[in-house]
Amino acid sequence: METIKKQRIAVALRNYCDRYGSQSKAAKALKMSGGMISQMLTGDWDKIADQQWHAAAAGIGYKEERWEAVETSDFRTLSAILADAQQNSLVMSIVGAAGTGKSFTCRHYSETHQNVVVVSCDSYWTRKDLIEELLTVMGEDTAGLTLAGLTRKAVKKLRMTDCPLIILDEADKLSDKVLNAFITLYNQLEAICGIVLIATSHLEKKLMSGVRHNKQGYNEIWSRLGRKCIPLSGVSAQDIVMVCQANGVDDEKTIDSIIADSDSDLRRVARKVHAAKRKAAQSAKRQAEDAE
Repeated sequence: METIKKQRIAVALRNYCDRYGSQSKAAKALKMSGGMISQMLTGDWDKIADQQWHAAAAGIGYKEERWEAVETSDFRTLSAILADAQQNSLVMSIVGAAGTGKSFTCRHYSETHQNVVVVSCDSYWTRKDLIEELLTVMGEDTAGLTLAGLTRKAVKKLRMTDCPLIILDEADKLSDKVLNAFITLYNQLEAICGIVLIATSHLEKKLMSGVRHNKQGYNEIWSRLGRKCIPLSGVSAQDIVMVCQANGVDDEKTIDSIIADSDSDLRRVARKVHAAKRKAAQSAKRQAEDAE
C-alpha cells in the first residue's frame, strides 16, 4: 500500500479515536489490538501488513474519495438540526427522500463532532441487535449480556458522556418491536441524550398509521417525537449545479441535461456526472487521434 494512503488512513484513524475518547475504546470497536492502533498512529509501519490497513480503513469507514462532496441546502439544514439536538438533548425525527444525502450528512457530522453515535438500522434486527450495535459503535463489549444488561450498560455509558447524540439512520427499516426499544432509551435518557431518527417519509406514514390503529407503543413514540417529523426540502437545481461544477462538469447544456434527468436524486446525479466526464474524455481522445 502506498505511503500517502497509509498517512490518510492514519489521520482518519486518529479522528476516530478522538471521537471514542481513547485508543483502547476505538480498538474494541474495530476489534483490533491496542498495540496495532498505536503503531498506526505513531508511524511505526514497517511490520504492519496491508491487510491490517485495509481492515482499519473498512472499520472506520475510510474511503478514497473520488467524488467532491458539496454542502447542499439539506446538508446545512440537517447539520444544524443535529447540532441543536445534541446541544439541547432533543428527540426528533427527520424525513427526506432517498438520494438527498441524509446518510452522508450524518456520517460527516459524526466525523466532525465528539460523542456522536450513528447506528445504521436494518430490517432483520431484534431489540437486542439494536442495543448491541449501539454499544459496539460506542466501543463497548457486549459479550454475554442479555437485552436488559445491554440496555443498562448503554444507558449508564450515555449518562456518563458529555452531550451525547444517537442518530438512528434508516429508522424506517425497524420493526414495531424494535421501534419500541426507542421508548426505553428515551425514558431513561430524557434531557440527557439527543436522539434523532433519520428516514424516508415511510417512517412518518408508519407512525401515524400505528397511532390511528392504536398499535402498542406508537402513540408513545409519536408523542416523544413531538407528534411531527421534520421534512427536508430535497435536492434543488442549484444543489445539482454545485455538485456538477465541484466534480468537473462545467458545460451549461450538460448540467441542464443532468438536472432534467436527475429526478432530484444525488445518486442519479453522480452517475450522470460520471457518464458526462467519460463522454468528454472519449471525445478529447478522438480529437487528439484525428489531429495526429
